[in-house]
Amino acid sequence: MLPASQGSLLRWPLMLLPFALWGTAMAAMKPLLDEGSPLLVASLRLLPAGLLLLLVARLVGRPQAVAAADWPWLLLFALVDGSLFQGLLARGLEQTGAGLGSVLIDSQPLLVALLARSLFGEAINPVGWLGLLIGLAGIVCLGLPPELLRHWWLEGPAVIGAQAWSHGELWMLGAAAAMALGTVLCRYATRSSDPLVVTGWHMVLGGLPLVAATVISPVLREGAGWLAFWPSWTALQWGLMAYASLFGSALAYGLFFWFASRGDLTGFTALTFLTPVFALLCGLLLLDERLRPLQWLGAALALASVVLLNRRQQLWGGAAVPAPDGGGASSPSGASL
Repeated sequence: MLPASQGSLLRWPLMLLPFALWGTAMAAMKPLLDEGSPLLVASLRLLPAGLLLLLVARLVGRPQAVAAADWPWLLLFALVDGSLFQGLLARGLEQTGAGLGSVLIDSQPLLVALLARSLFGEAINPVGWLGLLIGLAGIVCLGLPPELLRHWWLEGPAVIGAQAWSHGELWMLGAAAAMALGTVLCRYATRSSDPLVVTGWHMVLGGLPLVAATVISPVLREGAGWLAFWPSWTALQWGLMAYASLFGSALAYGLFFWFASRGDLTGFTALTFLTPVFALLCGLLLLDERLRPLQWLGAALALASVVLLNRRQQLWGGAAVPAPDGGGASSPSGASL
């Protein structure tokens, strides 16, 4: 599917593409929640994308069978990263501003780094820790309003209103944790199976509980019919839904979990810090928006964090962490702090 050579010209653009797509997919989903329920938006984002990935995997000749030993991990992967993550993300978007929501969801590289260190023996070392902290500072500068940052240490979240901290932020934190865990589970689910096929099945299986909940929820409410869940979207809104599903899910997650199933998990997921950068660049190029100085600072910090995390071994003088055999989970190997 992808060039095997580390020096391939296509490798870095393909690694960056999922985060660029995610940077715009969340913005595309936000207006859909005015008419559609979070469960509906999550299910429509997952199920068509998963079916498309399975079709593409068959057309390009990827091995279709999922190993028997991988099925339990695949089911857990589907539940955590499919049903749980997408459901929490859509629910959080309903109550959270786009900027703060992006900060919370894009904080998951820190959780992935901790899990990868514990489970796969990936070294973080002081340079890596510095990169993670710089990355978190970068997405805070990119996503939070200047008024909040200016007064946070004096007044706290109350400076942006009584609703500054709502249940939406808790949903987004839960989504970040679910995605971090799902990223790790991907390696176990692809030990003997093709990553593209596993990603497709995880989206289909993860989408089914969301579809069931979408249909049942209106029925449980008094006076609601079976079709009460269907939204009255315009053609433009259906186009946004198609973009979020086909590009923001099928293509983005197909590439993301392909790379996440092999190589340095900590360095790769650090690219998540660039997601809000791509979202802002999209507004800059397409909507003629202007970036504030604080946002330029955030973009610079995000880029610096990615460089530090991907070069932490060379900068600290250690050997690079080898890729797991076959793209699957490796055993812990005594990583350093």
